[in-house]
Formats: sequence, structure tokens, C-alpha cells
Amino acid sequence: MNKKFLAAAIAAATFGTQAVAVELYNNEGTTFSVGGHVSINLNGSEQGDTDVGSNSPRININATHDLGNGFTADARGEWQLNYLEGGENTFTTRLGYLGLTHDVYGRAVGGTQWAPYYDVAGVADMPIAFANDFIYDDHGNLGTGRAEKMLSYRNAIELGEAGKLGFGLGWQGTNDTTSESWVFEDKNEDGIADGPAELVKKGVVYDDRMQLALNYSIMGAKVGYTYNTGDFKEVGAKKETAESHLVSAAYGSYGKGLYLAAVYGSNEYMNFNDKKRLAESNTYEALVAYALPSSLNLSLNYEKVEGKLTSNSATETAREEMALQAEYNFTSKFVGYAGYQFDLNDSNNRDTDSKWALGARYYL
Repeated sequence: MNKKFLAAAIAAATFGTQAVAVELYNNEGTTFSVGGHVSINLNGSEQGDTDVGSNSPRININATHDLGNGFTADARGEWQLNYLEGGENTFTTRLGYLGLTHDVYGRAVGGTQWAPYYDVAGVADMPIAFANDFIYDDHGNLGTGRAEKMLSYRNAIELGEAGKLGFGLGWQGTNDTTSESWVFEDKNEDGIADGPAELVKKGVVYDDRMQLALNYSIMGAKVGYTYNTGDFKEVGAKKETAESHLVSAAYGSYGKGLYLAAVYGSNEYMNFNDKKRLAESNTYEALVAYALPSSLNLSLNYEKVEGKLTSNSATETAREEMALQAEYNFTSKFVGYAGYQFDLNDSNNRDTDSKWALGARYYL
């Protein structure tokens, strides 16, 4: 492994169209920086009114410290900013972890982090307005996006002119998300609680989860495979295994000329259809983007999720969308964007709801 691994491994934790941070301190092997971005956009859809929204705004703090003997420790905290409405939840946690990296021995991370699974699955999750959605189906517990309470390890082997081979491992412990609440019976079905109260328990208990990610890159092209598995039990149901096999391929660098990416996943109990967990599902994502020398980046992406609620039921389309988007870098820190997402899922006479967004993002 060469010494580019350290910088690449730490920077990879940012993810997104751009990674911008202001370094506030750099002395005797210790650095401290602040980053993130804020955005404002107009949102609209076929079935909804136009309103003002934001697109995943966040603020983060990052620190690194040279431990000597080739080891570097780094820490990151990142919070979503809820600045459009007042209230108590101004900040909600997105990331929080401690990492240890060595040029030869690889990188270990503990905390809420981007999972090794996402290293493979996230290659098409690039545009600002509309991007990959199925990755984020219960991603904190399933470890498909920002995995909560995860221990991970990554390493890579440089093969010279033959490219680079990388791998990642991830583990999450048992997580009990169940809760209890009193529910009052509505005897007359008039919306008024006029019957006895019942203590109702709901939620999911997730057992230990494991994942493996493999990727190979050469001459601007990258292919990957990832496996994710672990048991879970919903209240009132039997224990099942949530499992995913996913492959991806990508070429180029998003925002620099031509970029191509495709993802396919074969899953069990990993995806949802109208909040109902699918016993079996197939997921598809594709992205074609081209950035002109003028800093205008045009893209077309497609996503589909289809599956069965039970192993014996018919296959249904849970999601099918296609989006046309444009992003323009006025400066390295200020980006304008626009997109229109076509809702293609009209199965079972479902009413489609295509969406559009027009906005700007400022990187701190």
C-alpha cells in the first residue's frame, strides 16, 4: 500500500459531490478543520404544492493526529442542520467516529460511519437533488449507508500497472429498537378514545450484523462486490435474516468529464414497499453524467426496486424513478442545481408523483 492511502481513506469518509473544509489548526502533527454545506431549494411535485426546502445540510468537525511509527488517529463529528424550522432538534447526528490509519496495516474505524457496503453501493449516489434512495432503507441499523455503532476495517493492495485491490469488513452489535406505548381503544370508531388502554410494543431487535466489501480499480474503472447479513426480529413475528448481495461498476470521476455507474442488488428483508418490509427484492441503479469544461455537469439517473412481501406473493414494483439533473459550479464552494424526477411506478393503478427541485448549495 502506498502513502496515498491515508489521505484517501480519511477523505473518503466525506462522500458527496465535493469535499470542502477550512483548516483552522495545523501544528506538530495535529490538524483541525471545519466543513459541511448548507442549501436552499424550491421543491414541487405533481401532487404537492411548491415550498422552500433544503438538501441534506450538515456541519462537521475533523481532527487528525500523528501518533508516530506510521499511525495517524482521526476523529469526525457531523450533524444535520435543521435550520428552516424552529424547535429543539436543531442538530441531529449524521456521523461520529474515531479512526486509526497506517500506510501498511490499513484503517480501522469505530462509531457511526459510512459503511464498507456503501463503498460499493454508493457509486451512483452522486447528484445533489435526486440520487440513490434504496441504500437508505433503514440504513443505520442494516449498515447500508451511514451505519450506526459499527466497527470497520479497510485495506488496499497496490498492484502497480495492474491496478489496486481493496477490501473492507464491518460489524455491528445487537440493537434493540423496540418501544412500548399505551394505546386507547376507539370503541365507536369515531376517532375518539373511549375504550380501555392497552400497552402496545412495537419495533425491531437486530442481532449482530456482518459485511464484506471487495473492490478492484484500474485506469479509471472500478468494480465491486459487497455482502451484508444479520438476523432481526420484528415484534409479533418470527426471526428472519436480512441479507444482501450487491455488485457495482463505475468509470471516471463524477464532476470531471464522463462518469458512468451501475448497481445491482439481490436482497432479502433489506428493502421496503410503502413501509412494508420485502421478503425478496432486486434493486437497480444507473447513472450517466458528463461535466463540461464550463463547469456544467449534466446527468441522467435511473432507480428501481421490485420484490415480494412474502416468498409466495407476486412481484411488485416498490419504486421506479428517472431523473434529469444539472449542476453548475459558480465557484469551488457555490453550486447551483436543478432536477426533475419522473415517477415511473404506476403499478396497481398507483398515482405517480413526479418531483422537481431548483436550488443552490454553499460549501463551508
